[in-house]
Amino acid sequence: MAIMAARILIVDDDPHIRELLAFALAKAGYDCREAGDGEAALAAAAREAPDLLVLDINMPRLDGLEVCRRLRAASEVPILFLSSRDDEVDRIVGIEIGADDYVVKPFSPREVVARVGAILKRSRAKAPAGAPAPAAHGRLRLDREGWAALVGEMDAGLTATEFQLLAILAASPARVFTRDEIIDRLHGPGFAVTDRTIDSHIRHIRRKLAALGLEDAIETRAGIGYRLGPCGAR
Repeated sequence: MAIMAARILIVDDDPHIRELLAFALAKAGYDCREAGDGEAALAAAAREAPDLLVLDINMPRLDGLEVCRRLRAASEVPILFLSSRDDEVDRIVGIEIGADDYVVKPFSPREVVARVGAILKRSRAKAPAGAPAPAAHGRLRLDREGWAALVGEMDAGLTATEFQLLAILAASPARVFTRDEIIDRLHGPGFAVTDRTIDSHIRHIRRKLAALGLEDAIETRAGIGYRLGPCGAR
């Protein structure tokens, strides 16, 4: 079920795609806004304060990657990329700079609606009443109520997807998680996300934490997957 009244900004230079997505998302209970190019998207994001952007990568004036970069300089608004089949590199770059997920064209409107719902659920989830104090491992603390990964008092600024991935690893710090296990825990069994997308999220988390002086947050186990590192523990 959609999160009622969530505002979605649909950004694509093809009016037919915008119309198709707006119809499907509105039918699911979302409040939709539209923009036809990158510059219009930035203006609409500032004006409309959307809860999520559905953002095409290939657009005139400003492409989706540049729009994402500019938004990420000041906002953690969730972003779902629309991507053509022949621009895999752009999709990976999009994840690297802060997109939460992507859908490949041609797509099913039902898939877009499902992914929008999953992203919003992650970004708006709240810890239950009486939740424990922030989990700590080495110098890393996870504030589950505030969805913040902290090194000292500094927040790494993770997206909802990045925070949830790190929380999965932190819940069992001695365990090595395969990429498939991470995908299942993030999205549920059968959700179509590639291993490379998980790798990109991991690189993004590492880079943000390393910028705060925590360079050993996640360990790679070759041929298996990932586990939480010592996180600067002495």
